[in-house]
Amino acid sequence: MARLKRFLKVNGLGLVVVAAFVLLWFGQSIAGHRAYDSDQREHGETTVTYGHYLTTGHFREATFENWESEFLQMGAYVLLTVWLRQRGSAESKPLDGQADVDEPPERHRDDPDAPWPVRRGGVVLALYKNSLSIAFFTLFAGSFLLHAQGGAAEYSAEQVAHGSSRVTTWQFVHTAEFWSQSLENWQSELLAVASIVLLSIYLRQQGSPESKPVHARHLVEGG
Repeated sequence: MARLKRFLKVNGLGLVVVAAFVLLWFGQSIAGHRAYDSDQREHGETTVTYGHYLTTGHFREATFENWESEFLQMGAYVLLTVWLRQRGSAESKPLDGQADVDEPPERHRDDPDAPWPVRRGGVVLALYKNSLSIAFFTLFAGSFLLHAQGGAAEYSAEQVAHGSSRVTTWQFVHTAEFWSQSLENWQSELLAVASIVLLSIYLRQQGSPESKPVHARHLVEGG
């Protein structure tokens, strides 16, 4: 029991966020299935089982167009905060001087507690130094492709229902529909980034690492 309590304590944030994600994704699939079947009935077409719905373009498109924008948001944010500053923001490095995250990892090559890539050096370290942004943009690329594939399937189904021809994934990527979906999500994610960057200058949340200390001056950077 003590071991379980310890595990929950040291992993609480990740566990709660992942659990909330799974529950909401499941809820999305249930609501999406009902909406899909309702649309099918309205057009005089057959409904599908829940299991079959999970394989449809409708579900894949709805899922991956959102994941795509989330990974783009985080990848872009990670890189932008490397080079750009915002006076007074909890999300910014100091305007002048070096931050801890700027320290060359090569100085810690002999540190036994440093991650293996740091102690290894070379190409392994070069990749590890950029592994967070690489991971986010890889996930973005995968989600972008899956969004395009799911969207093409859903778009084709609608085309056929209206007496038109199916389209390939490549053709769908060239439609206004695809870019409307993508840009709609991308702009909303960047709005969220702008909000945390700018609101954290003047507003606080006690206890959160995403906020400056409540007593901190407005025009000081860092959390």
